[in-house]
Amino acid sequence: MNSPKEVAANYVQIGVAKTKLPVPKMFILAVLAGMFIALAGAGATIAGVTVQSASLAKLLGAMVFPAGLAMVLVAGSELFTGNNLIIISVLEKQARLSKMLVNWLVVYIGNFAGAVIVAWLAVRGGTFDLFSNAAGVAVVKAAAGKVSLGFGDAVARGILCNFLVCIAVWISFAAKDVVGKIIGLYLPIMLFVLSGYEHSVANMYYIAAGIFGRGNPFYLHDVTGTQLVNLNWGGMFAKNLLPVTLGNIIGGVVFVGVFYWFVYLQGANPPTDGKKPVKKK
Repeated sequence: MNSPKEVAANYVQIGVAKTKLPVPKMFILAVLAGMFIALAGAGATIAGVTVQSASLAKLLGAMVFPAGLAMVLVAGSELFTGNNLIIISVLEKQARLSKMLVNWLVVYIGNFAGAVIVAWLAVRGGTFDLFSNAAGVAVVKAAAGKVSLGFGDAVARGILCNFLVCIAVWISFAAKDVVGKIIGLYLPIMLFVLSGYEHSVANMYYIAAGIFGRGNPFYLHDVTGTQLVNLNWGGMFAKNLLPVTLGNIIGGVVFVGVFYWFVYLQGANPPTDGKKPVKKK
């Protein structure tokens, strides 16, 4: 396996390559990543929907959800939260800050498109009609809960989430084969889902599915009108995606990217301006 220092060094060029992707290809890969995460979200909901114990249901969903990042990393795609690690390439002065920000913007939009596509297809195709519409009720309730979070709570949960997501990506880069990558990413992703932390791309799917699903009266059983007040596109961005995305950036950029760059790369290759170092006598 690659050591943490080797992972840090290897990621510098990975990040550079991400910033150099042509925008159309970058966008398509981002759409795919949004679809992968959304499909994992749908599976996670269905896995625990009929389990009476709330904690056990949460655990079952958490055990399914890592399939999303596995598809992102192994099949090949661009995920906004993982791409927060491009900050390593910027700090090493191998990638420009402006290029990183362009990558983040294009990938974020692509992730949103992919997540919404899956949300619409799942609701339209009757995926959540399973178990006498219990899955649909769960989807709407989950979405309503996400747009009801306080701003500070959403930021904090976003920080913890992407700290774990970027650690999962980091561990996967330590492995040199597919099996090792999947095993490595599995536990951190399971932990973030089990703990109820907030992932911006996953929430693009969950909230969109709730918005589409609220039009089905069978999905509104046990859901009050008060819970649905913010369940709309405006509420999705203002009440959830804005604070969660901010938290995700802090968690991924600062607590993983900057910290590991400082530990393993900062000062490791000082510039010499083309001159050979002078030997001290």
